[in-house]
Amino acid sequence: MTVAPTAWTRAALPLCLLGILDAEPRSYGYALLSRLGDAGLDGVKAATLYPALARLEEAGAVEVEWGAGDGGPGRKYYRITEQGRARLRHDQAAWEDFSRTVASLLPVLGEEKNDQDAHA
Repeated sequence: MTVAPTAWTRAALPLCLLGILDAEPRSYGYALLSRLGDAGLDGVKAATLYPALARLEEAGAVEVEWGAGDGGPGRKYYRITEQGRARLRHDQAAWEDFSRTVASLLPVLGEEKNDQDAHA
C-alpha cells in the first residue's frame, strides 16, 4: 500500500474522524488511531490526532465526555454532534468534487507509458 504524504493526511484527518465517529456511538483516542491505522492511515500520531479532535470540538462538530476506562483511568470519549454530521456531509461532497478534479488532471496509470512509447 502506498502511504499518503503527511500534508494530505492532515488535510483529510478531520473528515476521516467525523466519518469514523458517524459510524460509532462514541470512541476514544487510541481506538480512533487504531481505526485510522486499520484503514491505511497508520502514520497518524497522537500529537496530530488530539489537536484535530480539539479543533472539531471547538467547532461544535464533536462533543466530549469522560467515561470509565477498562480497568484503568477514565477515558475521554468523542461523539459526533448533529452539527458534525452536517459538516461531514458537506465536507464529504467537497472532498469527492476535489478528488474528481485532481483525478481528471492526472494520467491513468499505465496509459502514460503507452502514450510515451507511441510518441517515441
